Order: sequence, then structure tokens, then C-alpha cells
Amino acid sequence: MKAILMTQTGGANLLEAADIPEPAITEPNQIKVQLKAAGVNPVDTKLRQRGVFYPNALPAVLGCDGAGVVVETGSAVSKFEVGDKVWYCHGGLGGDQGNYAEFNVLDGRWATHMPKTLSFEQAAAGPLVLITAWGALYDRARLQQSDTVLIHAGAGGVGHVAIQLARLHGAKVIATVGTDNHVALARSWGADEVINYTTQNFVDAVNDLTGGKGAEVVLESVGQGTFERSIHCTAHFGTIVTLLEIGNADLKEARMRNLRIGFELMLTPQLRQLAGGLDLQVDMLNQCGRWIDQGKLKIHVGEVLPLEQAAKAHEIIEGGHATGKVVLKID
Repeated sequence: MKAILMTQTGGANLLEAADIPEPAITEPNQIKVQLKAAGVNPVDTKLRQRGVFYPNALPAVLGCDGAGVVVETGSAVSKFEVGDKVWYCHGGLGGDQGNYAEFNVLDGRWATHMPKTLSFEQAAAGPLVLITAWGALYDRARLQQSDTVLIHAGAGGVGHVAIQLARLHGAKVIATVGTDNHVALARSWGADEVINYTTQNFVDAVNDLTGGKGAEVVLESVGQGTFERSIHCTAHFGTIVTLLEIGNADLKEARMRNLRIGFELMLTPQLRQLAGGLDLQVDMLNQCGRWIDQGKLKIHVGEVLPLEQAAKAHEIIEGGHATGKVVLKID
């Protein structure tokens, strides 16, 4: 089958198109999926640059997000039938095969039925960012209806669904973006206020918008500098959730404000083989799927490229100007 291989760490140009053996079902609870699309996420580019999570795992197929059609089921599978459309976040970390390929095999428990209103490209764009935003806002931050939430990178993959999930929960949303064009996009997804951080000091702007109080919840996904600055516009006794490492960040003011600091890594259940956590992630996808089919939640695909252009997809993400998600279409 056709696949894109990571054979060594380095630049995007090192991703190689190759023919590799088609995976086969080896366990009774597995399903085989003919992939129609694969989402591309920042974690893919970081693994390509720095190395996968497992030793001696190269060559590897990257790509956590997949959407496609079930073509075979193991003897113990009752959840799916051949022909069912599925979406999932599984593989692509250097252990189980990822989804930059024509076929994949995975435990059927970790996939679920696609929303009926989505294309394969839209479905492949959704799982990782939906689970991440849900975990950050609903679980780590314990978002309340009365909260104001500051969402950084509001036009990006996680940011654009986080805006919508926060609004579905009844919170007020302030988003930061990097261009005036992205201001309009963030508003279209439901942000009440949008700050262009290239022309405004977001700390001052958030404090002005909240009467000096700050946001009760901050979702940070940019880096240590943004994390440290965000402390100064987080309400006392509030919460900052970051998707990244914070290094040697200065936490003196965070301590003074009695802030709760949370970390969201939606890959943990897969990396640590936590079946309960994976079950919860499937539940998240099922609820998000219902909201999508009800028209309450949208997945924005900024660009669709053929599988063979995986390197270009990585370059787009690393350029920092993608809106929503970049997706690989698999013919």
C-alpha cells in the first residue's frame, strides 16, 4: 500500500512516499480501515523534527487522526460492520502505525462512527483537536458557565474548536489571533471579543475587557513567553491550562494569584495504554459528533493536499499561518 514514511529526524523533505505491506488484523477486537483522509497536527511535525516516542521505531508512519471506511472486522467486533464510516485518533507516535497511509488496523474500541454531516476530510481534521480542547476546558479547567475564557491561537486547530466548545458551555470567549483576517474567522466561530496580538498588547486588552479582573480560564498553546504573560491577565483563583511545556517559567505572580495550572496532553491514554482514558476520548468524539450533526459545532479545514504532499503539509503548519486544520486526502 502507499504510505508516507519518516525514516530519520529532520526537515519535512525527509518524509518519503513508499510502498509498504498492508496491515492485517491479528486480534479479534481489531478493525481494518481503508483510509480516505488523515489529519496533520503540530505533534506530527515535532515528532519528525525530534524523534518519535518509542525507541528503534523508524521507519514510522506518522499521523494520529484518521477517517475512512471499515473493510474488515475481527471476530469479536460487534460495534462496526463492513462499510461503516469511522473517525478516530490513534497511532502515529512511533508505536502503532499512523494514518499517512491507505490502510490501518486498530482496536475497534478506539474508533467511532463518523458524524453523518461531515466529509472524510472534515472528519479526519477533528479528533485530536476536539479531544484536546474538551480535555483542556471541561476537564482540566472545569469551565463554568459564568467564566470568561481567553483562548490563544483562536484561528488554529485547537483554538477554533475551543472557542465553540466554550460557547456551547455558556462561557464568554476572548480569543487572540495574528492577523485581521483571522479576527473575522474567530468571530464567526463565536468569539465575543478578538484581539490581534500583533497590534495590541493582549494582557492589557484582556484586563480592559474584564474590568481589570482578568479571565477565569486561559487556554495557552503558543509557548513559554505567552504563558508567562497570560498569568497577568488571569483572574485571581483562576486557571491556566497549557498544551506545552513551560520550562523555567516565572510563577511568582501565579502563586500570588493562587492560580491553578493544568497541562493537557491528549496523547497520554495512548502512550500509557490507559483504556479508561481512551474510552472517555471516544465518548468525547461521540458527543462532539452529535453537536456537529445538530449544526452546533463546525470543523474548519484550511487546506487539503494529496497524501503524496505530506511534506508540504508539514511546511504549512511549521510556517504558522494555517487556519483550522491541514488534511491529507487519500485516494
